[in-house]
Amino acid sequence: MGTGDTVTHISKTIHDIAPAAWNICFPAQVEDYDCLLAIEDAGLASFEWRYVTLVENGLIVAAMPFFVCSYALDTTLEAGRVRRSIHKMRQWFPGFLTLRLACLGSPCTETAAIGFHPDVAVSQRAELLRMLLNAFEAYAAQEKCPLMALKDVPETTSSALVDVIRERGYAALGGLPTASLDIDFETIEDYLEGLSASTRKDMRRKLKSLGKVHIETRTDFADLLPQVMALYHDTRNRSEWQFEELTEAYFSGILERMEGRAFCTFYLVGDTLIAANLLVHDDETLIDKFFCMDGEKGRPYNPYFLSWFTNLRYCLDNGLTRYQSGQAYYENKLRLGSTLTANTMFFRHRNPAVQALLKLLSPMFSTDEAT
Repeated sequence: MGTGDTVTHISKTIHDIAPAAWNICFPAQVEDYDCLLAIEDAGLASFEWRYVTLVENGLIVAAMPFFVCSYALDTTLEAGRVRRSIHKMRQWFPGFLTLRLACLGSPCTETAAIGFHPDVAVSQRAELLRMLLNAFEAYAAQEKCPLMALKDVPETTSSALVDVIRERGYAALGGLPTASLDIDFETIEDYLEGLSASTRKDMRRKLKSLGKVHIETRTDFADLLPQVMALYHDTRNRSEWQFEELTEAYFSGILERMEGRAFCTFYLVGDTLIAANLLVHDDETLIDKFFCMDGEKGRPYNPYFLSWFTNLRYCLDNGLTRYQSGQAYYENKLRLGSTLTANTMFFRHRNPAVQALLKLLSPMFSTDEAT
């Protein structure tokens, strides 16, 4: 496999691809076909969803999702004078430092996985990636996207594949690493004993809030969805970096499409919802997709830390071996025992002079918080 005639397809909807044919190329990926379908159907403003596949003898042998959007280059800039100046310029020139972008990966998944059919030999995968990039870049040119990228390529990606990306002129930009914790303990008490003395003391103090908070796990939002969205927007507005804006259809769609593999945990004080946590999983890994809280009413009850231990208990009760708590807010995750896996964004502008300038300025736009 991987040596015969290969045909390239660009699909505008994942509905055109058979779920089993897609999923077999992405083994051990929690965010599978159903997750991508929920994202596509969520109605996220300004995003166009695409899927590139290589087909040999009627079988998909390589695949990746990608998206097209208008991308503001200052999206990942820290708040400060430069960012404020750019925003002022946009009052007069709305398209200032905004480019049409075609990007492999998804704005809503944890990393950009490159999918290969398991029967494709490792030695053949680099060549298939070249073919996949050929199709992606041709489509980007057709859609008049001067900027092309791969979002959140994890450091676990084979060096042979990374070499293919680099040899095509893509420059590397540090992204947000992924935090994860191995569930290599049998009880919460065992886990606490593995933390530093100061962290252990702090967590025991914070966990006293458990007696004041009602925790409820559901596989649907019912009448709580409007409150969850209010918490989501409150949390999003406190973030320095804002790219995609999630919708009600995204939250409800994840639970509906990933039935049996997704749930939401609600944290209430009386009748007041102070926090909510959307999670997805397979038989091994629990992924914290989004945690949102009321910044004012929730803080006294430590809902972030309550959610952390609630999620660890879920892993223990269900035999899961890895808790992936996602990107950002690394200080707490590190002191709670997480390790970080680096992610890289690769970008290339069609104009060599602009690409050289972007490479020169790229350290300003890096989102790597690992240090």
